[in-house]
Amino acid sequence: MILTQRQVDLLKLIVEDYIQTAKPVSSKSICDTLNCSSATIRAEMSQLEEYGLLEKEHISSGRIPSEQGYRYYVDHIMQPKELSGDDMLKLQTIVNNKSLVLSDVISQSMEIVAELTNYTAVVLGNASKDNLVSKVEVIPIDEEKLVAIVVTDKGHVEHKNIYLEGHVSSKDIGKTVELINKLIVGTPIDDVSSFLEFQVKPIIASYVEQHEILYNAFYHAFSDFATNESVKMTGRRNILMQPEFHDADKIRDIINKFEDKEMVKAIKEEGNGINVYIGSENHFDDDVTIVKTKYNINGEEGTIALIGPKRMEYDRVITLLDYIKENIERNDQ
Repeated sequence: MILTQRQVDLLKLIVEDYIQTAKPVSSKSICDTLNCSSATIRAEMSQLEEYGLLEKEHISSGRIPSEQGYRYYVDHIMQPKELSGDDMLKLQTIVNNKSLVLSDVISQSMEIVAELTNYTAVVLGNASKDNLVSKVEVIPIDEEKLVAIVVTDKGHVEHKNIYLEGHVSSKDIGKTVELINKLIVGTPIDDVSSFLEFQVKPIIASYVEQHEILYNAFYHAFSDFATNESVKMTGRRNILMQPEFHDADKIRDIINKFEDKEMVKAIKEEGNGINVYIGSENHFDDDVTIVKTKYNINGEEGTIALIGPKRMEYDRVITLLDYIKENIERNDQ
């Protein structure tokens, strides 16, 4: 499909006007801008509608961009927007804060972006093969339930509920945690399960009376830590403030998707660069756009993403994500 320059200009005007107002664009409203008659604009609009780039919400309404129209705009018309001084200053306070560990830099940066854009921010972090166990702590909840906390050398903190298959004395729990800390500190988190099996289990058996119950509980917990992917979302309700999401059924549907951890994990990005998935392209929800990128810092990979309406400020979102990706990767070199 090859558009004339006037059609390109018209599509750009309609997309950007609709992004700002969420109202269908009439031919009359843009005649002066393009210096054309209303009849000429209507004819061009009809042509763009035939191409599948525009659509009508109602028979008598103006036009709005179609999913294909947004895609054409992103691929062929849009230019990334320069970061404003205010936006840059807010992000710089986080990305340049040397006292923050990497996971906090990423999550706090995305919290700011969610606030700036009124979209929903997602951070998906992968367990890194280079993460070494730094410390293990246990908090008893009741006689059969504990919370295990694992801290890695990169400052990551993970926690998991542990259910004991029977009553275990606090003395035995304390001994087990003490032994685990002595024996596995400095071990890559991916290797902890096998290390527990072959190195730690025989020693625990000599010192802890109820060693089988405790060993099984910790073994399963560390197996989960090794494969665990952290999921953080900020601004879940931001998207519900958009006019596209006023319908009660639609609100219920999108909230259920946000609460489905596996669906959110599927947002994970495999490609390079900043990628835009509009409507049906994102396999999450046909009424949203997801802009996302993968980061890779010293072998630690993850995804940062923004979820918003298809009527998204693409030029600004792409610039914001690119700024975060570039700065966290550069600052960790």
